[in-house]
Order: sequence, then C-alpha cells, then structure tokens
Amino acid sequence: MVYMRLPRFVVEAGGIVALADLTTIAERTALMGKAWWLDILVIAPGIHLHQRSAELANAGGELPPTAALTSGYVFRVENQAMVGWLQRVGEAGSLVEVKVVEHKGSSLLDGGLLAGLIYFLAPILTVAAEIVLAYYSEWWTFGIIGVLIVARAINVAIIRRRSITDWKGGLEPGVKGDLLILVSQDRWIRMKGWVDDLKAVTSGQWLQDMTSIESFAAAGATLLVYVTAALSANSTTFGNIMLMVLLFVEVGLLGLSNKLLRDLYLHGRVVSVTAGPTRYNRRLELAEELIRETGRRDWAIGLGMVMPDTSDAPLKVVL
Repeated sequence: MVYMRLPRFVVEAGGIVALADLTTIAERTALMGKAWWLDILVIAPGIHLHQRSAELANAGGELPPTAALTSGYVFRVENQAMVGWLQRVGEAGSLVEVKVVEHKGSSLLDGGLLAGLIYFLAPILTVAAEIVLAYYSEWWTFGIIGVLIVARAINVAIIRRRSITDWKGGLEPGVKGDLLILVSQDRWIRMKGWVDDLKAVTSGQWLQDMTSIESFAAAGATLLVYVTAALSANSTTFGNIMLMVLLFVEVGLLGLSNKLLRDLYLHGRVVSVTAGPTRYNRRLELAEELIRETGRRDWAIGLGMVMPDTSDAPLKVVL
C-alpha cells in the first residue's frame, strides 16, 4: 500500500481549527430557519456554537419597533432570525419592501440552484475525505472526522426540535397585512403578506429554549469537538493537513452559499425583497408619504415618526 510522507514539514493538532469561533454554521441555520439532516456531513469550524444560532442571528438583541399600517397597532418584532435577516437586507436612510408567502418549493433547492450546488459540495467532500483517509489507513483522522460528524448530528437533532414552535397568535385567515419596521441605524422595512404569514415570521420564538436533556446533549457535543482537537496530535502530518483543508474548504463553501441566499426561510414561509432600497432625505418624508397612502397617522405617532395632533384618536399600543 502506498503511504504518503511529507518530509521536513510537520503539522500537529490540526483539529484545533474546528474550535475557531466562526458563525458560518449558525448563520446558515438562521437563513434556512432550521437545520437539515444533510447538515450532519457539513464539517466546518463553529460546530460548538450551533446552539447559539438565535443570539448570533440577532447579536445586538435588537427588538425593532413595528407598526401595522392597516390597524395602527404598534409592537416589536422578537423573532431573532427575522430581526437578523432584516438587519442584513436593510440599508441606512432607505426603505426596503419585502413580502412573506407560504413556502411551497423544494427545501433542497432553497436559495436557488447555484447556492444549492455549492452547499452540496460540502457533504460530498466529507465523504470523499473519509474514503481517502481509509485508503491510506489514516485511522486517527478518519475517526476524528467521524466524531465531528457525531457532534454535528447531535446539534442538528436539537436544532430541529427547538425550531418547532406552536404560539403565533390568533388566526386571522384571509386578512391582508402591511407592516413598517424600524430597524436600527435608520433601516426601514415595509413587509406585506397575509396576516397569518406575517405572524408566523415575526411573533413568538424562533428557537425554543433548550430543555435540561437538550442542554446536556449540546454540552456533550461541544466536548466532542474539543476532544477532536486533542486527539488530532495523534494523526500524521498528512492526516492533519487533510483535516485542516477539509475544514477550511467546507467553511468557505458554506459561507459562499450563505451569501448567495437572498431570502429567509422560516416556519414554512419565505421572506424575500420585492423593491428598494428607496432612499429618503428625512424619515419624516417616508412617514408623510405612507400617511397619505394609508389615510391614517396613528401608527406614525406610535413609532415616534410624527408629532400627535389634538384631534388624533387615542393610540392603540400592544406591548
């Protein structure tokens, strides 16, 4: 059997790359709304951060004020994945229009053909790397990748359980909705769709809090990632290089696929940009334009975009 040697060049503990605090995996989960079983074969740095997807999606903990232009009610968007996506598509001093529709497409091709093909390269590379390592009897590295796959499987299973939420407010079938969301740094989003679809992506939690068993399992998965970093010192230079290259290439592929994803897939809905960004010199200009369009100003008062008049009706606010 041919054995590959790299003289005068030594690489040890290549598995430590898996401990890099990269949020690529968490970002993917936020954009897709949940984790897919195929994610198990996507080995990239940041596996130990997977259960922090919600807080990483909305790193600043922002709760943007929101007004229903059709009813005047004012509230806040608390769905972390939704807030993170709004921060991503918004632009300072501009209005971006988005729509929410029911998701009827194929989950495997979400985000478009190119993004899907790039993503599918990652699990293919994982399988190919394991075959090569087995052929050259690099059993330590083969096992390390196997342990990383187990850690991924645990995290994926937990994320899938946490992404099942049941509270989205009362049903309002057949009612059209129109929201204005004020995201930080003067980014303004107008979101349209059926009210039930809007509620699905803006209300309640994105991911449920972990149960005691889930927390224990997630901690175990994190320890497995650290164990691989310790065990990688037993691998040969060739094995460590294979492991590092695999981690670098797959995080690059996953990151590129994430950048190509323009839409948000969340709780059976798709949120996509339909128009904009449309720039305004002053926020008041936007408020006055929408007041003329909607024929009401109570929502603008609730958002603090205009001053109330003595003739204005009492403001309805939902806290």
